[in-house]
Amino acid sequence: MSAIERLAKQVGFHNSYTNSFAEQVYATDGARHALLKAMGYPVDDDKDIEQAIIELTNKSWLRLLPATQIIKVEAESYELEVTTNQDNAPANLQWKIKSEQGEVFDGRINLALLTVLAEKTIAQVSYKRYSIKLPKLSEGYHNLEASIEGDKAEICHCHLIVAPKSCYGPKDVADYKMWGLATQLYSLKSENSWGIGDFGDLANLVEEAASKGASTIGLNPLHPLFPGNTAHRSPYSPTSRKFLNTIYIDVTKAPNYQLSSAAQELVNSSEFQRRLKKANSSSLIDYPESAALKYEVLELLYLDFVNEHLNKKTKLAEQFKSFRNEFGKELKVLATFDALYEHFRAKDFHAFGWTSWPTEYHDPKSTAVKAFQKDYAHRVTYFEFTQWIADQQLEDIASNSKKQGMQIGLYLDLAVGCDGGGADVWSNQAVYVAGGSVGAPPDFTNRVGQNWGLTPINPLVLKEQGFQPLVQALRGNMRHAGALRIDHVLGYMRQYWVAPGMRADEGIYISFPFEDMLRIIALESRRTKCIVIGEDLGTTPEGFGEIMAAAGLLSYRLLYFERWENGLFKRPAYYPEQSMVTVSTHDLPTLKGWWTGEDLNWREKLELYPNQQAGVVERNARKNDRDLLIAAMQDMQLIEDDKLPSCEPAIMNQELATAVHHFLAKAPSRIQLIPMEDALGMEQQVNIPGTIDEHPNWLQRLSYDMDEIWQQDAMKNLIQVMQQERSKKSIETRAKVLER
Repeated sequence: MSAIERLAKQVGFHNSYTNSFAEQVYATDGARHALLKAMGYPVDDDKDIEQAIIELTNKSWLRLLPATQIIKVEAESYELEVTTNQDNAPANLQWKIKSEQGEVFDGRINLALLTVLAEKTIAQVSYKRYSIKLPKLSEGYHNLEASIEGDKAEICHCHLIVAPKSCYGPKDVADYKMWGLATQLYSLKSENSWGIGDFGDLANLVEEAASKGASTIGLNPLHPLFPGNTAHRSPYSPTSRKFLNTIYIDVTKAPNYQLSSAAQELVNSSEFQRRLKKANSSSLIDYPESAALKYEVLELLYLDFVNEHLNKKTKLAEQFKSFRNEFGKELKVLATFDALYEHFRAKDFHAFGWTSWPTEYHDPKSTAVKAFQKDYAHRVTYFEFTQWIADQQLEDIASNSKKQGMQIGLYLDLAVGCDGGGADVWSNQAVYVAGGSVGAPPDFTNRVGQNWGLTPINPLVLKEQGFQPLVQALRGNMRHAGALRIDHVLGYMRQYWVAPGMRADEGIYISFPFEDMLRIIALESRRTKCIVIGEDLGTTPEGFGEIMAAAGLLSYRLLYFERWENGLFKRPAYYPEQSMVTVSTHDLPTLKGWWTGEDLNWREKLELYPNQQAGVVERNARKNDRDLLIAAMQDMQLIEDDKLPSCEPAIMNQELATAVHHFLAKAPSRIQLIPMEDALGMEQQVNIPGTIDEHPNWLQRLSYDMDEIWQQDAMKNLIQVMQQERSKKSIETRAKVLER
């Protein structure tokens, strides 16, 4: 094994993987070299590589405490390994724990009385490892510090995390199967929309859905994008995963909107109303224009807020101050980033992100950045203000969803990563691997592989930092969620990285501390009473599903993929109870688009097939798939023969759509989501991975206004089915039938 291979293995890179076509794919030295270099390892000389291997091998032996220790809350005793050199072997270890709850524990241990677990000699110095017992601690994030008595070395610190085994689950919420609607928030439209769906539309959707018996509303990621570049629209490529996209603010519901004369004058002007009407009448979203309409008014509202509230220290000002205090440093970092982004893009239109700024602004703690915060404090506070408004509105919706009877409430989505030019990467460059990208290997839906353009997190540094980047992302999204979908949860076990300048099919897998990360997810889940769904689509390692289930995560099951090896659709009874079930997802065709083959048309148009024959094979397979779907519906007696849709030519009908959702409703899966695009019979899928402007990704609005949705026969039929199969009333009805 070469030096570069050994270093890659030491870091956690896999030598090979088995792809979706049952082929063994081996990592190349070129990819290893590029990714290791991006991680900061010296790889241009074999001597340097060998030295890096030695340093990684010895690292845990050269520090007194591990950087982070996850302790299982159910463990009979809490223990921790410590490592000392021979000079300290007979000395005393002094330790102190400051718990998250404010308690302090301390102690002193004579190392000579402990059993040596292991020994290692490094540079002619002998090191010994011991296990010490710790006091029982509450669940949470604690700080352990320790030192050797008489040793001049600095005090060593350890992130000590006590975490439960499993997440808060759907059975903690309801004793029956639940259902909800899934929507892309931007796609909602009403007379009050400003060219894009917003929190006002979401509030109306929640209210109406709750009245129909829905337990949840599923949404696309609400992470902030780039206020200084409003054309950047993918919700899965955010600047940060900790806060909210302020384009979703319902400006008319801002607390000082009605009383701001400047805002009222602007909004009521004929020119503004003309722009508003044009933006709202379009079938595709004009993000820059919708953002401009909102931000023009929000800036006026901010000026009014400063004059009428901040300067006068009103109750509203105190609420804003409380929000700023709660989110402190993290909020200021995002607001500072947004202000800097805006500032430098005004000078250079192509300054997309912090890597385009002058080097003195690359470090968020630099003198230049601190001076900017002082000189542009007004602008930094404006961006904090918009985050506060967004948070208030989403908090109200989440609270009202429960008051209106939704058992789960909002079902939010955590993206797998962040844009490399964004705030999260800028503020914590040590944990991110600049130049690398997260993606996916070739599979049946994308035969050239995928490069998502998201900067990966270094798993070794993540653990060094006590998993705080993960904790902050979870908290930022569970804050207002009754359920959270973790996109590409397989990436928490192993992640597919594409090296700088290389093709998407040349990536390498790297391992992550999966068990530790699941414990942290469980800890945050139970704290916020938030159900967790792991998006586990695609090829997963053997045993992955069992690990997820043991941790209390729900599996993510799609109709399209739930097949036996012979292609037959699995019947509902074979779906796992611990799962969330739906027909499709944002990266796959709608039910109508699948039936008509519209997704295949797009693959051909975008040249996503390796050759013409591959397209022909897939079209023939789809013909067979349509027959198999009909057979499944007939077998379950969910559609009558005279109601069957046309297969040749393929034309979808309402009866089949209702039957398919009824089919899934019968599954034991604890949650079922119905995509609004399917409920309304839309054909175009939300997003085609690997494309940007070639397809209207993240641009399409729903085919009906909010007040029209509930009047559609298709929606009425679906609601009737859900009430029949997935409600407390349906369980009670079946129980009465059995009693008879």
